[in-house]
Amino acid sequence: MRGKREKTNENKDKTITMEMQKTYNPKDFEDRIYAEWENSGAFRAEIAADKVPFTIMMPPPNITGQLHMGHAMDATMQDTLIRFKRMQGYAALWLPGCDHASIATEVKIVEKMKSEGVTKADLGRDGFLKRAWEWKEQYGNRIMLQQRKMGTSCDWSRQAFTMDEKCSRAVREVFVNLYNKGLIYQGDRIINWCPCCKTALSDAEVEYAEENGHFWHLRYPAVDGSAEVIVATTRPETMLGDTAVAVHPADKRYQKLVGKMLKLPLTDREIPVVADEYVDPEFGTGCVKITPAHDPNDFEVGKRHDLPVLRVMNDDGTMNALAGKYNGLDRYEARKKIVADLEAQGALVKIEAHAHNVGHCYRCHSTVEPIVSKQWFVKMEPLAKPAIQAVMKNKVKFVPERFSKIYYNWMENVRDWCISRQLWWGHRIPVWYCQDCGKVVCTKEDPTVCPACGSAHLKQDEDVLDTWFSSALWPFSTLGFPEQTPDYKYFYPTDVLVTGYDIIFFWVARMIFSGIEHTGKVPFHDVLIHGIIRDEQGRKMSKSLGNGIDPLEVIEKYGADSLRLSLLTGVAPGNDTRYSDTKVEACRNFINKLWNATRFVLMNAEGKKIPAIETVKLAPADKWIISKLQNCIREVTTNLNKYELGVASDLAMGFVWDDFCDWYIELSKPALYGEDEGRKKDALAVLCFVLENALKLLHPFIPFVTEEIYSNLPNTKGSIMTSSFPRYNSKMAYKKEAKAFEGVMEIIKAVRAMKKNADCPPSKKVELNIVTDSKRLVQVNKDCIMKLSGASAVKLVESSAAIEGKTVSSVTELAEIYVPLGELVDIEKEKARLSAEIERIDGEIARAEGKLNNPNFVNKAPKKLVDDEKEKVKKYRDMKEKCIAQLNEL
Repeated sequence: MRGKREKTNENKDKTITMEMQKTYNPKDFEDRIYAEWENSGAFRAEIAADKVPFTIMMPPPNITGQLHMGHAMDATMQDTLIRFKRMQGYAALWLPGCDHASIATEVKIVEKMKSEGVTKADLGRDGFLKRAWEWKEQYGNRIMLQQRKMGTSCDWSRQAFTMDEKCSRAVREVFVNLYNKGLIYQGDRIINWCPCCKTALSDAEVEYAEENGHFWHLRYPAVDGSAEVIVATTRPETMLGDTAVAVHPADKRYQKLVGKMLKLPLTDREIPVVADEYVDPEFGTGCVKITPAHDPNDFEVGKRHDLPVLRVMNDDGTMNALAGKYNGLDRYEARKKIVADLEAQGALVKIEAHAHNVGHCYRCHSTVEPIVSKQWFVKMEPLAKPAIQAVMKNKVKFVPERFSKIYYNWMENVRDWCISRQLWWGHRIPVWYCQDCGKVVCTKEDPTVCPACGSAHLKQDEDVLDTWFSSALWPFSTLGFPEQTPDYKYFYPTDVLVTGYDIIFFWVARMIFSGIEHTGKVPFHDVLIHGIIRDEQGRKMSKSLGNGIDPLEVIEKYGADSLRLSLLTGVAPGNDTRYSDTKVEACRNFINKLWNATRFVLMNAEGKKIPAIETVKLAPADKWIISKLQNCIREVTTNLNKYELGVASDLAMGFVWDDFCDWYIELSKPALYGEDEGRKKDALAVLCFVLENALKLLHPFIPFVTEEIYSNLPNTKGSIMTSSFPRYNSKMAYKKEAKAFEGVMEIIKAVRAMKKNADCPPSKKVELNIVTDSKRLVQVNKDCIMKLSGASAVKLVESSAAIEGKTVSSVTELAEIYVPLGELVDIEKEKARLSAEIERIDGEIARAEGKLNNPNFVNKAPKKLVDDEKEKVKKYRDMKEKCIAQLNEL
């Protein structure tokens, strides 16, 4: 339940009424608070000349997606940073949005249509796109609504979509500019082809996994019968597209064969032997079959030797007419028949087991086929060079820095980017072909007539662009590029990108070179890399393992704040983390402790007006907690600025749990329960001051509960999310006073330890005799010492000689502490306990010695058992000596 926030925005010097619920239940307020934030416009970033902008672009989730733990981690990290910067006074923009996800979305829609007995061909392109947009409207916003459950403080008024009008205009601008510069071209090249999705894939969209396969060794005889060569392949079905066999020019074994013709088994074709330095003479037989249409390296060899390019496979993975009698067979069925026919013909030499990396489509996980195809490409070398320099010169910094190696490795070895996809959902390639004169037209606006011949018979290219082409423009397309909009001029370049290490080459690299090429600036200054969330056993979460965790279910059970905190604490940038309910429960326990601590403060403050901290006469304990608060402010701020979110959250939690709850609240009780009303109000003022600042430190991590508590505190107004983040105040550091008071705390700890060692209940009152040079310090804090150590009295003595009777002592840096032995221990009871313990130990010694005096045991038992019994006798005799000594002492 809220406090007085709805009634008035001015709460200074208000009289406190206790209106917080008794128990922490996030369901009572999380949804309500989020609605209040969103409706108030608190998330909107305004352009302000007197403010410094701070911008984060949300990595756009696919419209096919539902919230998973990766999104939850992403959202928590970004929201923590944006809330921190907003409270620091920046014009903080966190721009949300979704990606149209060409392949993933089209696959989903086609699956849905299939269940209805409808195909793409039935609908036609326009009909399919109408259905796709309807699907987007129905499902596309689902993940954005789910993000709100995490507490994400995005500027929803600027929400973008990669196929909205603004982003589409930027895509057209960039494509045409690159085309006009000669950096986009169309050509026949070996590309990665998914027979299931029936589209080209870029190198980054192929996932490799080791599989157990085979090497089929084949015999190719010379046409003149003078010789034969042995070649090996992992894909025998492609041998029907062989157009040569290559050997190394320096390999003396085959020099006489170069130029000769070989008979290609199962066909009526003859193919030449060519010499090419691509061949490794040390590998296998030193002979390599060359299939230019089905292997990227073979394609390059084919170009050098002007070899024919024979593609023997259709787009759906079946064999085509060039495969002869195997025409129409699935690639794997054809493989079986081809191998059988090769064996029957005597051309199969042997089959050898072979483990090798096989490429799979990142969406449907089908095995990818390298095939030659006419596609659109981006020429990468001119774009990669300045992008590499940007990271080398620290214009863009990876956090942690080690991830720049992945970036360099990708960019330095990048091939031209295949950007065309044989799909209908996506940005259609802005190229038209004149049906009369053959002119190719690429323009920013749709043409109506051919600029060469004036014909109106223009046909647009059928393909769409790779999803990542539009995603690469996300940091500036969303702000209005190519127009110089106010948003673009103020918020670009952005400040930090938060993303996982698995898409550094997919997305991060492409954004960097796109930003530099099209805006002349890097798109962001920092790239904060996080790891992936694994299960408790360290396994990656996946549908196949059934170990995925639904964040919405966790929120339903524990609340969003508990989940957020669990995803941050103890996690370093770039490192994987393990999800566990135990960790979420621990975070919920922390929040519950914060809730209960607040209730304690407000119950004691009820009906009172709390003075401002500046007017308070501070006690030593007050100065200590304020000093600890200042240290915490400085360290949390430093670590948030360094993107060490895990360290920052741990520091804030540690301060609240250990310093504030476990220590200061207890230290304040003598004042709160005492008769001095002035001192009582002073203690309450410190409690409220520290609690308010602690809530502000915690707010970026756990926004809901801190908002709910903040609204109930005295002397606060408005929302905590628009309040100022605490700043370190050296005047309130109280370093000398805090160090002195820690000497008092050491006395308390020493007494507690003495009780524990003596098995004395913590609640039992004991008399403390203290020898110290800091008598005034101990005297001033006598009430604290008595309350927290459980003392009946504190006596300052000059030396231990002044103390009568037996005592137990402890020494700290500040003092010597002596407690009468009889107060720690019931002497008669302890004597009886020790006598019983001695009797028990005598029994154990007798039992062990009985075994050792038995010749059968000593001679027949394993040596280890005998040695163990000897060790037991020694241990029990030592224990007996200690007990006798303690008994004699009593």
